[in-house]
Amino acid sequence: MKQNDPSHALLEHAQELGHEARAGRDDHAALKLWLRMLASTTQIEAEIRRRLRERFGISLARFDYLAQLHRYRDGLKMRELSRYLMVTGGNVTGLTDDLAQEGMVVRENSPLDRRAWIVRLTAKGRRHFEAMARVHEGWILELFAGLDGRTVQQLYTQLGQLRVQLVRNEQVAGGN
Repeated sequence: MKQNDPSHALLEHAQELGHEARAGRDDHAALKLWLRMLASTTQIEAEIRRRLRERFGISLARFDYLAQLHRYRDGLKMRELSRYLMVTGGNVTGLTDDLAQEGMVVRENSPLDRRAWIVRLTAKGRRHFEAMARVHEGWILELFAGLDGRTVQQLYTQLGQLRVQLVRNEQVAGGN
């Protein structure tokens, strides 16, 4: 490999790259892309987890939970919340119990389904989440600061195309 090859610098730091270091020079571009996306996502998520814990004493799971409820002022059924968070109902129940005890959320009977609970943020929960969300947004901007706006938009668009293709693949596989 040539010294001026941009991938040469990456290989010099293979230990630091984790997943990405698994790709070989002869591997398919799609495999290399997948490993790079996975490594980047893992690294960003770890940093956000660390910062949330240090700054607010909160887990990423709690932050994500509050973020989902923030989007739905009238609240969500616990089953919907579980689906949006892609976690089990037991996980949602545990988080709901803890956050209700802290006064961040309330759980109410659904007027349309007596078997279902609706969870929503309290005023305290909304204020607390919004303060964290402003700081969180700043962290994301900081982590992506090395990319210009055009590059960010291109990546966003291209990853959107990938998501559409993945959904189509799921639909085809589900039809079999």
